[in-house]
Amino acid sequence: MTLLEKATIMHFHRHRIDHFASGTVEALGYRAKESQSRRFAALAEVDDLNGGSLLDIGCGHGDLKAYLDERFHGFSYIGIDQMPEFIAEARSLYGQRPNCYFCMADFTSAELPQADYVFASGVLGYRCEEKDFYFSMVAKMYGAAGKALAFNMLDAAIFPQHELLTGHDPEKVVEFCNTLSPEVRLVRGYLEDDFTVLMYKNR
Repeated sequence: MTLLEKATIMHFHRHRIDHFASGTVEALGYRAKESQSRRFAALAEVDDLNGGSLLDIGCGHGDLKAYLDERFHGFSYIGIDQMPEFIAEARSLYGQRPNCYFCMADFTSAELPQADYVFASGVLGYRCEEKDFYFSMVAKMYGAAGKALAFNMLDAAIFPQHELLTGHDPEKVVEFCNTLSPEVRLVRGYLEDDFTVLMYKNR
């Protein structure tokens, strides 16, 4: 992903922060709180997360941490995001919770810390002209996962054309994921234009 593409993403979110206010799901790019929660529910299908270690890539305000806290216990959490505004908000909201850390980092270039479970919600929805970008990022995130990777994408067959966001073909994504993982699950139906992929290591 080029510097211009990354700058465009940051400009998009800063414009939404100005329009919708810091801390809102709209500033993150979600339509509403409900659509965010439905995405989180699909990601959480990956496994019983009790006692595990979690890495949240593109964590935004850390809302996935809050969602999982209501359903699991005893897990450690690291959230990373390239937006300093998002990291500041996440630290303010959830940074005092036990075993919870937020770091500003660009996941496309940073060395990812290892975790049992890696989550990525929304980070693969931005346009990028680099041909192999999406699959290379899936491979990178999967490499950081000890047990499983869970990520979502927009469905190209339904999601409308957008100047910043782009959809993907679920079947082609799953086909690629099967070259890396012995077990891949495709989760659909929670939102019309979204799908989630769960990739497991040997279990």
